[in-house]
Amino acid sequence: MPEQPYDPEEAVAPTGVGGTMDLAVSEAETLEGGPEGGPAPAGPAGRPRSLWSDAWHELRRNPVFLVSGLMIVFLVLISVWPQLIADGNPLQCDLAKSQQGSAPGHPFGYDTQGCDVYTRTVHGARASVTVGVCATLGAALLGSLLGGLGGYYGRWGDALLSRTADIFFGIPVVLGGLVFLSVVTSSTVWPVVGFIVLLGWPQISRIARGAVLTAIQNDYVQAARALGAGNGRILLRHVGPNAVAPVIVVATIALGTYISLEATLSFLGVGLRPPTVSWGIDISNAAPQIRNAPHMLLWPAGALSITVLAFIMLGDAVRDALDPKLR
Repeated sequence: MPEQPYDPEEAVAPTGVGGTMDLAVSEAETLEGGPEGGPAPAGPAGRPRSLWSDAWHELRRNPVFLVSGLMIVFLVLISVWPQLIADGNPLQCDLAKSQQGSAPGHPFGYDTQGCDVYTRTVHGARASVTVGVCATLGAALLGSLLGGLGGYYGRWGDALLSRTADIFFGIPVVLGGLVFLSVVTSSTVWPVVGFIVLLGWPQISRIARGAVLTAIQNDYVQAARALGAGNGRILLRHVGPNAVAPVIVVATIALGTYISLEATLSFLGVGLRPPTVSWGIDISNAAPQIRNAPHMLLWPAGALSITVLAFIMLGDAVRDALDPKLR
C-alpha cells in the first residue's frame, strides 16, 4: 500500500508541554487525559492545562518564586538604571576620604581610593547581571542546538559531540580562565562571556541530548514520522517544545553560578578589569584591608551573595513547577 502523504490540516492535539502533534482524530482524543490515563487539570473554559500553564499556576503560589522574582526584577532595574537609587559617579574618588566609614549621603562608607562604596555596589550590578544573562543565553542556545541535533540524528555526529563535551568537562574552570583570559587585554564583559559560554555549553548539551532522546521515543513523534513529517518539522513542532523544559531549569540555576564565576575571575585579576565597575574587582581591592575597613568587603560581597541566591532560588522553584514528580 503506498505511503499516505503528510497532511498538516489533520487533527492537531496538544502534547502537554506547549507542542502539538499531527494525528487522526481518534488518536488525538486519547491524549486529552491527564497522568496515568486520568483527567488532565482543567484550565480556562474547561480545557486541559498544558505543562506550561500548569507550571505557571504552581509558580504563582510558590513564595520562593515570588521572593526571588521580586529580587531579580529589582536587580535588573538597577542594572539598567542605576541612577534610580544612586545618582553619584562610581569613578569619582577623593583620597582624603580613603577607608572612611559611613557618612551622611554615603551610607556604605569609602574604599581605599576614596570612592563611594554604595555607588560602586549599585553600579556593579550591571556588569555581573550582564555577564550572567549573556553567558546563560549563549551556553543555552549553543548547548541546546548541538545536544538536540546530536540526540536526534545520533550515529557518528552524536559520538563526536559526546567526546568533545568530555574534553571540555576535563578543563578546570578557574585554571582555564587564568590561561584563557590572561592573554586578553579588553576590559569589556565580552571576553568573560565568551569564556563562560565555551566551558558552559557541554552541560546544557548533555541535558538537551537526554531530553531529545526521551522525546523521540514518544508515540506522537513516531506517528508524525509515519505520516510523512520531515525532520525539521518534527524537531520544531514536536521534539523541541517537549525537550526544552529541563534546559530552562538547568540554565536558570546556572545563571547564578556564572555570576559567581565572573566575580571569582575578576577577583583573581583575569576577569573584568578597571575602569569597569564589578563586585569581583571591589572584593579583590577590599580583601587586604578587611581588618582596617571591613565595610569595603561587606557590601559588594553581600550584594553578590544575594544575587546568586536569588537566581538559584528561582531555578529551584522553576524545577519544582516543571517536574510533576517533585510536587
